[in-house]
Amino acid sequence: MTNITILGTGAMGARMAKRLLDAGYSVTVFNRTRERALPLTREGARFAATPVDAVRDANIVISMLTNDEASRTAWLDKSSGAIAGLKKDTIAIESSTLSLGCITQLAKEFNAQDIAFLDAPVLGSRPQADSGALIFLVGGKRVVLDKVMPVLSCMSSAIHYTGANSTGVKMKLAINAFFGAQVSALSEIIGLLKKTGIAEEKSIGVFNQLPTTSPALQGIGNLISAGKFDPLFPVRLMEKDLCYALDMSHSCQSEVPVVNAVYSVFNDALEHGLGEHNINSIIRLYS
Repeated sequence: MTNITILGTGAMGARMAKRLLDAGYSVTVFNRTRERALPLTREGARFAATPVDAVRDANIVISMLTNDEASRTAWLDKSSGAIAGLKKDTIAIESSTLSLGCITQLAKEFNAQDIAFLDAPVLGSRPQADSGALIFLVGGKRVVLDKVMPVLSCMSSAIHYTGANSTGVKMKLAINAFFGAQVSALSEIIGLLKKTGIAEEKSIGVFNQLPTTSPALQGIGNLISAGKFDPLFPVRLMEKDLCYALDMSHSCQSEVPVVNAVYSVFNDALEHGLGEHNINSIIRLYS
């Protein structure tokens, strides 16, 4: 049986682990806050107290953590980091949305120890994780991806191979910046129309009928209309991803004025106390 370890059982990691358990895989989980992993142990997962203990018997390790700091600690910490417990034939997969600098560092560390490594961030949120409809963006060696395709397929509706290590993260940061720009533009325009006397429901109803409005943006509009701001994709995480996208632009000396403007919007939302609310809550900046 394939043994899989999940590092991080937050909103996404827990749902991914549940999909793997339901598919019959042996799953070990690690989370800094043990209580958040307990529901998975009742489903049959084994809990490990440290990342290094969690991976000792693993064939595949998937990390799904919040940011660079959490990922570096889980993989590379000198006393408890997972990298020290990996077998030579273990495949390490980083599915967190990280900075380009961090993912490059991880790739170098794994390469130095001759451990196969993929960066494989996902598109989708909690509903897609529940239903196995995530989209993986995978960077690394194609032969390594081929080995883990059955595992990733349990959690996804599509798997896109993007090229060498770090290309998955590059694509993810670009896509999130693009989506953030759409959400920001829609919120600004809906707010503008509201101040001219057109109700949110009316303007969103029109926008949702237009070919220029993507299905994802239609979903944002519907959440605004319904007044639902529960954190499917919290503002604080979009702000973090936009910051990483700006760092990526600086690393290749690319001018991204739109991304800069969008980052300012989400940073402003963070300062207004919207960090734990869903990204559609930035409409409150304009109402």
